[in-house]
Parts: sequence; structure tokens; C-alpha cells
Amino acid sequence: MKTPDYQKIYHDMIRLKYPEKAVLCNRILQKSQLGFLDLIHLNTIISGNADKDIITDNQKLKSYNKQAVLQILDYQKKHKLNNAQLGRHFNLSRNTVAKWKKFFI
Repeated sequence: MKTPDYQKIYHDMIRLKYPEKAVLCNRILQKSQLGFLDLIHLNTIISGNADKDIITDNQKLKSYNKQAVLQILDYQKKHKLNNAQLGRHFNLSRNTVAKWKKFFI
């Protein structure tokens, strides 16, 4: 399965809709390959403080592949976070994090 070219997508979106945020996003977009955490960081920069209803609706549409889940769990270990703290950071349920830990670790 071919993955989308996120660099091109975000570059075009910033150029067309959010040119004022280009300076903040350039460092991330100049990487040779964007990782999962880079995409989350770009979304945070672009959306800023979005409405809570919008965040809830967007959360329903997210899906995570094995590599993304392992990166999130690695982030938890590196920053010494518990499941609730990690869930708040990535807008996940702490139960989801616990389920991932059982399944992948």
C-alpha cells in the first residue's frame, strides 16, 4: 500500500491556506521524510487552539499503523509518562494506550 506524500500535502496546504504559519513549519517540512510525530506537530501548529467539537470530530477519524503506535509508546517511555498523561498529550484514551501496550509489548 502506497502512503500519501505528506510533505507535498502540508507544503501546499500551508502555501495556499496558512501562509502566515510557513515560517513555523519550514523546519519540519525541510526534513527528508516526515514521521508520525512530525505530522502531529504540524497539525498542532496549523490548527492552533481549535474548537473542542472540531477536535472531537477529528479524533474519530484517526487511525494508527503499527509503526505509529510503537513511536507513541516509545515517546511514553522516553518522557516517562503514564497512560493518562500520554493520552492527554496525543488526544487518546488511556484505555487505548493500555490496549496497545498489551498488544504490542
